[in-house]
Amino acid sequence: MWTMAAPQVSTPSMTTSFLETDDYSIYANMTEEQLLQLAIEQSLADANAQQICSRTTRLTAQCSHPPRPQSIPPPANPPANLPANPPLIQSSSNKQFSRINRDAQNHLFSKEKREVIAWTRHNGFLRVTVESVKDLDPFLSAIWKGDAKALRAIVQTKSRNLLETNQEGWLPLHESAYYGHVDCLKILLSAQPETINRRTLKNQTPLLLAVSRRHSACVHYLLEKGADPNLANHQWETPLYKACEKGTAEAVALLIRYGALTTKASIQGATPLHEAVATKNVEMCKLLLQAKANLMAKNIYGIDPPFTAAQCGAAEVLKFLIMKGADVNTQANDGASALFEASKNGHSEVVEILLSYRADVNKSNKAGLFPIHLAAKNGHCRVVSLLIPKTNKTKINRSGISPLHLAAERNRDEVLEILIDAGFDVNSMLSEDWSKMYEDHRKTALYSAVSNSNVDAAEMLLKAGADPNLDTFNPLLVAVRKGCIEMVKLLVNHGANINSILPTHPTEFPAALIFSMNNLPMIKYLMDYGCDAQSCFKCDYGSGSHPPINSSMQDGRDRLYYLSDESSESCVQFCEMIARPKVTNWAGPIIDILLDYVGHVKLCSRLVEHLDNYSEWAQIKEKAMPPRSLMHLCRIKIRQQLGVQRLKQMNRLPLSRRLIKFLWHEKESFTDILQM
Repeated sequence: MWTMAAPQVSTPSMTTSFLETDDYSIYANMTEEQLLQLAIEQSLADANAQQICSRTTRLTAQCSHPPRPQSIPPPANPPANLPANPPLIQSSSNKQFSRINRDAQNHLFSKEKREVIAWTRHNGFLRVTVESVKDLDPFLSAIWKGDAKALRAIVQTKSRNLLETNQEGWLPLHESAYYGHVDCLKILLSAQPETINRRTLKNQTPLLLAVSRRHSACVHYLLEKGADPNLANHQWETPLYKACEKGTAEAVALLIRYGALTTKASIQGATPLHEAVATKNVEMCKLLLQAKANLMAKNIYGIDPPFTAAQCGAAEVLKFLIMKGADVNTQANDGASALFEASKNGHSEVVEILLSYRADVNKSNKAGLFPIHLAAKNGHCRVVSLLIPKTNKTKINRSGISPLHLAAERNRDEVLEILIDAGFDVNSMLSEDWSKMYEDHRKTALYSAVSNSNVDAAEMLLKAGADPNLDTFNPLLVAVRKGCIEMVKLLVNHGANINSILPTHPTEFPAALIFSMNNLPMIKYLMDYGCDAQSCFKCDYGSGSHPPINSSMQDGRDRLYYLSDESSESCVQFCEMIARPKVTNWAGPIIDILLDYVGHVKLCSRLVEHLDNYSEWAQIKEKAMPPRSLMHLCRIKIRQQLGVQRLKQMNRLPLSRRLIKFLWHEKESFTDILQM
């Protein structure tokens, strides 16, 4: 993404357009091409028809790679919703003639051919300069426009030094080769034949530049005149390498005919065959192998051409390479196989080819992952279906992580369904090493689904038999913490322990209440389905004085809300939890709900203190005082006798509708009384 930020230009006698930082929202989502087009159009619009001047527009870019030189018509117009004259571009009245020189390799001519627009980058800024064509340096104009007649006249008069380089070390010969002006190339080479293999500061020869720009006529002429086809640039990339990279089979054939070596590798170890494979060009691969290219040459990452074919989905090329003897089980330095890479990238056709040639589907990388793991992680359903029949589930179990874990973590519901239908264990647990990679030390695929609030995935896993109580941090607590009542209900209905605690931060009361202190409907639901309200009124200090609250904080958040490797030595009591600043304002309503689910209890001095702080809570304190009504005590007793599991199924028990509503603490309506 681009941001607009350019300082004001205070250089005297220069017309400058600039974008300030006050308002950049209009340009925030523009592409580099759109920004460049906008700068060019604004510069042209600012050009004074009566007086030749230069304009400079500065645009700040986060892109670290400068655009390649252009000699094409201006790119497409910017989006229609942009203003014709953006309000952020301002111009001063000072004017100064600014010449374009050979250092500006990025250029194009206006549609009317009356101006030339050049742009350069410096310190993250893009500077666009506009100059009239008639005022352009004739020598530069001849090279850029390919005006052989004008160039010949200049060469004959010997008015220019043809060995003079620009700041990049380019001779005029390099520029002619780059722009594809073969007639200009012939003139310059005739005048200075010894420059045919001269290199730029980046070790680029005229031949390499011509190949890189796909100028076949220039390539052919340079080779005829003796250009060395094996001179590489500073990245050790030869003309043959660049021809393969650009996908120009004609240039590949030509270079091989003139002695280009097929085995020379780039600085990263990639050969021309690697690049030909990456362009998915079977014809080029045939030419290279006929010229003795090394089929199994590896780059610095241990990647060979067959692996590259699998990696980029070059199915036809891969077939050809296998027929030529390629190893279908080739592996990179990290242990990833060709099948692993094809599976990761979702290249189903390549996967089918590799499987048909008996590629080992049970070969893992150094991290212990198999092809099916990455296919599941990236949501490639077709690939997962292809791999399942040949994947050894015993080896998957030994890896310490199931494809189910990765599918659930990435919300790949379709893959999850395929894996469940194929019989993968929904209760498979992450190994200790894998579990430690997660801050919450999760263990199951269900935990990931709950953590993502993915109700559909959680439901699939639970219906398939997933146990909701296997993780250290119970998934129910995650759902409660997120306030997702739909997920909470789903987990409770499938047996989640509603009274679970935090092993690292034990409490005297159910941990679910910690995460629902500001969510009264959630507390009510938890109580309805058997959450232990009685434990909330247990206090070691009773009516005596309580010690100060230890409000240990971590990064501004209560440490109770997060798992930690440090175990707490003592259990936290409910009265301590409710006394915390973020919770205390909810104390009255919370205690009011809890009292509906307990019989005779005695409020400790701290709870009483909280209730006394607000006059409207006085009735809550009275509610706790004995005696409680017989009807209320009967309801508590019946709920205790039913137990947590039967409470979940109460609507299916052979009880009257009125009794069920009574046990659910629902108010009795007049209609219910009439139906008695």
